[in-house]
Order: sequence, then structure tokens, then C-alpha cells
Amino acid sequence: MTIEVLRPGQLTTVQDLGRRGCQHEGVPESGSMDAYAARLANLLAGNDEGAALLEITLTGPTLRFTRAATVALGGADFGATLDGTLLAPWRSARVVAGATLELGAAHDGCRGYLAVGGGIDMPPVLGSRSTCLAAAFGGHHGRALRAGDVLALGAAPAEAPRRTLAAAVRPTYRDSIRIIPVPEMDWFDPDGRHALFAEPFTVTPRSDRMGYRLSGPRFAAGARAERPSSAVAMGTVQLPPNGEPIVLMADHQTTGGYPVLGHVASVDLGSVAQLRPGASLRFSPVSLDEAQRLYLERERALASLRRGLLQSP
Repeated sequence: MTIEVLRPGQLTTVQDLGRRGCQHEGVPESGSMDAYAARLANLLAGNDEGAALLEITLTGPTLRFTRAATVALGGADFGATLDGTLLAPWRSARVVAGATLELGAAHDGCRGYLAVGGGIDMPPVLGSRSTCLAAAFGGHHGRALRAGDVLALGAAPAEAPRRTLAAAVRPTYRDSIRIIPVPEMDWFDPDGRHALFAEPFTVTPRSDRMGYRLSGPRFAAGARAERPSSAVAMGTVQLPPNGEPIVLMADHQTTGGYPVLGHVASVDLGSVAQLRPGASLRFSPVSLDEAQRLYLERERALASLRRGLLQSP
């Protein structure tokens, strides 16, 4: 009842939906960078949507299954093959004992998710099986997978029927990222505020699970270059002294004193997570009310999908 790692890929980690309720203790949430894709992959595999699964970045692993299992892939397409047969994302498949699953380089996007029926069985740390790379705990020994690792699987539910996610309900990834402006925007001169929404930015190679560093227009906050440290979240857009924004991601620190340009709308966090180094993006403003409406609309669609899957034969 295990998965053997034959080749680890560039950065493959065990994740779930994160370590909630611990930020006041200085503990990052971590969890899946593209949480919506991870939730969908788990549902396709017959799991609870918060089950532990593998997050795969840019190039994927080669894995051997020691028992039959139901698997599903979500997020970026890694050209996966199962014993040499193409395995497309957004659908479930049955894996026989001894089968080998190989994932190559991402054809589009940056991150994919492999869900296995029963979930990856790791001891929870502070209520989550997510790997926090920044602090080296959780997941599989607090690190990315290596060749030779063996991952235990949880008790699988009854064999799930083969499922394919309709194109209409698959995530739509965009390079126009909606952010909710904050009052601190007034710290910047009009030219800077205009450039934030008028000019493109590029994801730099210094981006990781803690944050995406962007190059493009530079900003200055004048005399108010820092503020008292306060809570931050995944999607907070900070402005460090060099004037190049940072979008905080899943392994972000829990507080920060840099000026804040805004917060990425929850529905666009997956789009940010799928941007690879060198990719271009633009910011567009969105109101808090509209961001909440978009979030609730997506959650209602997911609830409808969940009900349909539970009622399927």
C-alpha cells in the first residue's frame, strides 16, 4: 500500500489544504499553491477534497504503485503516462499493482496535483500533512521528495467510478490578476498607482512557494517605506525597499512590515500559482464585494459538482 519514488521531479511535495489556525503562533499555513485544482483532483479520485496529495512543479516524478489505486491529475498538464499510455489531467484512472506513472515537463502552467484514492498517509503536524519547505516540517520529513522515498497510502474508499471533469468546470487560468486595493495605495504618487494597473510585470526566477518576486515598474513609498508589522496572507502584494512587488504565496511568513499594494482575489490565487518564471502578468483592480461574489460563485459551482459526484453510481 505504498508509492515508490523512482525519480522525484524538480520539486514534488506532499500538500493538503494547509495548516489553518496557527498563524498567530508564527506558523505558516503552507498547503497547495493552487488549492482549487487540488480539491478537484481529490474529488475525482474519490477522496475528501482536503486529503493529502502530491504537488508537482515544472517537471514531474516517476512513481511505482505497489497496489491497485484510483488516481487523478489536476492543474498543469505534464504529459503523464501510465505504463506508456497517455493519462490526461482532469479525469480519474485505475492503476494496477506494479504500474509506473511517469510525468514529464509541464506543457502549460507550472503546478500539477496527483491525488490517489485514500490520500497520502503522513502523520499530521499541527493538524495538517502539508510540507512547509521554509521551516522544514510536515509532509515527508519536511522536504521535497527524493529518489528512493516510499509514501504510504491511506485506506482507500470503495473503488471510485471513472470520472472526467467537464471543460466548463475546470479552472480557467488568467494572466490578468485581480487585486483588492488597500488604503496604503495613497502612500504612492499618482504615476506609481497608474503603473500598477497599466504596466506588465514578469515573474522572476527568485520566486518560490514563499512568494513571487516580480520585475517591471518600480514603486517608491516615500518616507513611509515601512510600517509596523501586521498580519499578511497568501495573495498579499508587498513592496520591499527595492521597489519590486512580491506576491506572498502558500509558505509566506505570518507578518510583514513592508507597504502593501493590495491583496489578490481568492479566485485568482490559482492563476498566480500556475505562472512560471518568465511569465508575464498584469494587475487589475477589483472591489472587495466583487471578489467575494466571485469566490462564492465558484464555491457554489464546486458544491454542485460535489453533490453530483456523490450521487454518481
